[in-house]
Amino acid sequence: MGRLRMALSVGVLACALTGASPVFAADPAQNFPDRPIKIIVGPSPDIFSRIVGERLQQVFGQPVVVEPRPGAGGKIAASAVQNAAPDGYTLLFATLTYTINTTMKLASYDLLKDFSPVALSGLISYALVVHPSVPAKSVAELVAYAKANPGKLNCASAGIGTVPQIACEYLNKLAGTNIVHVPFRDVNSGMLATVGNTTQMFFGVATNAKPQIESGALRGLAVSTPQRSLLLPDLPTMIESGFPTFNMPGWGGFLAPAGTPPEIVAKLNWEIQLALAQPDVAQRMLAAGMEPSPAIDPAQVGKFIKRDLDRWAQFVGAVGLEKLSSESSVH
Repeated sequence: MGRLRMALSVGVLACALTGASPVFAADPAQNFPDRPIKIIVGPSPDIFSRIVGERLQQVFGQPVVVEPRPGAGGKIAASAVQNAAPDGYTLLFATLTYTINTTMKLASYDLLKDFSPVALSGLISYALVVHPSVPAKSVAELVAYAKANPGKLNCASAGIGTVPQIACEYLNKLAGTNIVHVPFRDVNSGMLATVGNTTQMFFGVATNAKPQIESGALRGLAVSTPQRSLLLPDLPTMIESGFPTFNMPGWGGFLAPAGTPPEIVAKLNWEIQLALAQPDVAQRMLAAGMEPSPAIDPAQVGKFIKRDLDRWAQFVGAVGLEKLSSESSVH
């Protein structure tokens, strides 16, 4: 099964690069799909699935229905796909939320065993922003100011166990600072609190941070991805800023139920990668906050998820699971 999956995936990517049409086994992928495909989305925005789904619908000639299943930190969406027939007609749009919930022992699923990896849709950058009243124009200056003024800086988050909280606490751990975490109910509340100087810093999604930086309401210092963000190209990475282990990209991707035939997984991977390679699709994804990632086959998607689980387990372990679970979001 593994060798067949890899051989098919390599062939699929080769076809994508050469522009040729792939040849799939007569059964079961040749007639796939012959009915509607459903993409189930958990706590993340459904815009990314809709953009890709529109393209797949044109190619397949079958409806691609995006179905939001919010709530329970992604458990509802994951369960719906986990228990669906493994035939490629039900997909999960997974994000970093699923990785973090797994590492914080909040997941009711096993990302590596309960799903078949299909394709990545891209990466999401988080930008470290500060209120203009903070006299720091770099991460180094921010750390120096925080050390000279322990407990004076407040760092907003989008709630307990979210990327902004883990990022703030991990910076504290690495830099030896005492920046105070202040949880809010969502990303927009955390951003507005920082604009209003209730909190002085925030790790916000790049698309939300970009207009605040451009207007001068906030000052951008760095991004969380290993490479510079296409949305904020002038900002250095946290790695460039002197923190080589500070690699916290968000991501999006498609998963199928475990046991989905590898021929169908390969076909979905190929078509999704072709869709993402279309200039209009890529531009719409970027405008919504999803930056392109290299085209990879399903086996490599699985390895990406495994590395992501290991990376966030390291972050959560460094900060302390108890610290990330003991506070309550009251703002």
